[in-house]
Amino acid sequence: MAAAAAAAAFCSMSVAGTSAAAPGTRAPASSHVAASSGGWGTAQKVPGLEALNAGTWAEIFSVSCASAGSCSAGGHYYDVSGNILPFVVDEKHGSWGTAQKVQVPGLAALGQVDAEIISVSCGSAGNCSAGGYYGDGNANYRQPFVVDEKHGSWGTAQKLPGIAALNMRRFAAISSVSCGSAGTCSAGGSYLDGSRHNQPFVVDEKNGSWGTAQKVPGIAALDNGGDAVILSVSCGSAGDCSAGGYYTSKALGDDQEAFVVSERHGTWGTARKVPGLAALNTGGNGRPADAQITSVSCGSAGNCGAGGSYVDDSGHGQPFVVGERHHSWGAAKKVPGIAALNTGGFAEIASVSCASAGNCSAGGHYQDGTDSWQPFVVDERHGTWGTARKVTGIKDVWVATINSVSCGSAGDCSAGGYYRSKATGVAQALVVSEKHGSWGLAEEVPGIATLNTSGDAEITSVSCASAGNCSAGGQYNSDDFVGDSQGFVVDEHLAR
Repeated sequence: MAAAAAAAAFCSMSVAGTSAAAPGTRAPASSHVAASSGGWGTAQKVPGLEALNAGTWAEIFSVSCASAGSCSAGGHYYDVSGNILPFVVDEKHGSWGTAQKVQVPGLAALGQVDAEIISVSCGSAGNCSAGGYYGDGNANYRQPFVVDEKHGSWGTAQKLPGIAALNMRRFAAISSVSCGSAGTCSAGGSYLDGSRHNQPFVVDEKNGSWGTAQKVPGIAALDNGGDAVILSVSCGSAGDCSAGGYYTSKALGDDQEAFVVSERHGTWGTARKVPGLAALNTGGNGRPADAQITSVSCGSAGNCGAGGSYVDDSGHGQPFVVGERHHSWGAAKKVPGIAALNTGGFAEIASVSCASAGNCSAGGHYQDGTDSWQPFVVDERHGTWGTARKVTGIKDVWVATINSVSCGSAGDCSAGGYYRSKATGVAQALVVSEKHGSWGLAEEVPGIATLNTSGDAEITSVSCASAGNCSAGGQYNSDDFVGDSQGFVVDEHLAR
């Protein structure tokens, strides 16, 4: 993510699924399905979403499962006036309920506005929190909001306490929410300060009450280039969380570096550059140094994994991983084995998930020698990252990527994204599952071709409550809506 685009950096989270819209000719959807090694059911429309989505454009951005068959998801839809509005939907006992509009106080009085949920996290079944942004009466102004679910009932959204004092230029959003337990969550994002620079913030919820947003401690010492953003937050337990993103540095000619910051016993520490990354993120061949953390996941308090990307001295984009052990961040390292795959010179990690301390999985994409994007996964076992491997199983792939990874237990994970067919140019949603440490074959999401009749489909978010019990969501295009977008969900149950 270039520093010049920092003023809209948080939007990278809100459009996390738009990679499926990469250049390509729209054509009838492929019906090819590779042999399944998992227990994924049939994709279904989000119940009730069509009734809300009069503007015929809806997407799920985030899914979170607290226990098997008990999940929540959120995203946005367009109403009949062309406003973008947030929605949530819950799964209970394995059955998805009806999507409902999120009530944001005063939103109707603001006129033409946009609002959406970017991130959802559930501390326990029926007890979740979500965050995003809303427009405060002008398309150029945005404010963050949070909304809580208690005992299975979603409340009214609230403005983020304390953000007004920071967000001088009225352009802010929550990019990530994580709940260590019911009613005890943390969130992070960015705001524009008085100098029109992006600055990262964190905010905590304790016992169901959201506290005051604060600028990330110590970021000013790093962020002398004027822009910094949190992209991901994860809590290993209540009040013990970690977050990551990027900042710009004048010492590096306004190049971009990655940072991490950790919370311990409810108090956020000082932001620091990712150890060892400067030696990797050198830039070259006309490309500037450009690094960021895109995903953080904590297996337990103070034991986390993170991943992202950097630019090496050949000007190639490369993925990296870094671990936190006992509240201390180690040195970043290039993903083992990626060089043999990434012959086209552009690779990145999109998602990391840690089931326990030192046991994580990650996924993303790389560019092969034909300039095609290909999906990869890589596992950490007992604190050591193994070799990246290409996700296989679907033939005729032109472009493919993993957008989201979630682990129900160590070595038992699932991932989702999309692939685009060489023959049709159409993108279809894909899933792939890992069982006892071995990744199976990718498959087209069962039933998605029946829904996705006039364009592209992809999974944007996967969440696994336990091994083999996962849910995922995303978007597809339908002839019923003249090629516009609708949200879908799909479940994996007892596949292990």
